[in-house]
Amino acid sequence: MARLTATAVKAASNPGRYGDGDGLYLVVGKGGSKSWVVRVQKDGRRRDIGLGSAKKVPLKLARERAAEVRTQVEIGVDPIAERKKAAGIPTFREAAIKVHAEQKKGWKNAKHRAQWLSTLKTYAFPAFGDRPVSQVTEADVRDALIPIWLTKGETGRRLRQRINTVIDWAVAKGYRETSLALPVIDKSLPKQRAKVKHHRALPYAELPEFSVALKNKETIGRLALEFAILTAARSGEVRLATWDEIDKKAKLWTVPAERMKAGREHVVPLSDEALDVLERARPYRRGDSNFIFPGMKRGQPLSDMTLTKVLRDLDVDATVHGFRSTFRDWVAECTDFQGDLAEAALAHVIADKTEAAYRRGSMLEKRRKMMIRFGEWMQSCST
Repeated sequence: MARLTATAVKAASNPGRYGDGDGLYLVVGKGGSKSWVVRVQKDGRRRDIGLGSAKKVPLKLARERAAEVRTQVEIGVDPIAERKKAAGIPTFREAAIKVHAEQKKGWKNAKHRAQWLSTLKTYAFPAFGDRPVSQVTEADVRDALIPIWLTKGETGRRLRQRINTVIDWAVAKGYRETSLALPVIDKSLPKQRAKVKHHRALPYAELPEFSVALKNKETIGRLALEFAILTAARSGEVRLATWDEIDKKAKLWTVPAERMKAGREHVVPLSDEALDVLERARPYRRGDSNFIFPGMKRGQPLSDMTLTKVLRDLDVDATVHGFRSTFRDWVAECTDFQGDLAEAALAHVIADKTEAAYRRGSMLEKRRKMMIRFGEWMQSCST
């Protein structure tokens, strides 16, 4: 094949390909545009790789670029991936770190902030962490998910979601053209068996007796657990509670939105028994700390493990969160209070939007009667 000359390149006007040898072609478009491509073949796969416009890339430079591409292909390097990397496209690992840094400020849960990146480090980075984020495919994601999809179902689902978040970020930043086709990935994975995980709960009939045992050898950890039970609150809501959230006169505890799972302020009516716990907690106040249930370290709240240890020391087969289920069962089995009152006390989000619209009120006074009854019932063994 005769090699091209600079003059021939300039004179070429008819649409088509003009070969220079060794896979290098001048491509003339229908509108007169001219560009360079080099055709390479590796393991039976043929590809045409663009080398730039003939207006900007002279013949000599096109030959040099073609030679470089052929060398890369021969040693197993993807020329397009290398080019995009050089152009500033981050690897998946780099993109994930940037996404984590941008989004973690909006995550309330410290455990979630730590686990988000840790999951990717463990399962995604070894598979395609060093690949340009623009080159991660559905096949790559599927292959990273399959080893844990059935054995660690929840982790697998979280990994899928976090990978997709990074890819969507890359699309928004202009590093790739399309997001992942999630339906394609999902259809290629085996079906997970749904497993509903219930927190171990103490039967409500045993609660009054447990309340007596809880008061024996009183500690700040036991007081925190007793308060959590009496208010049907989550561990984190109680451990981080501060004195300025308590309105003793109105007998109310206002939990700010940033500490609530649903992100909405929650007002809790306090029974006399709950107020009594607060009075018993006052002697434990340390220095200028505003925490109602302070931890051992100055200025720090109780740890979650402190409440768990209380149950372990009392040899109770239940979780702190499980007492919310105990409360819910008590309302259903032992009272005439409506279920929606219990759900409001638990600060559960109402799934049905129409129903939620009719229940915007906090039903505070009705809930107050329910919490008073619950407090009295919990103390029934000690009277």
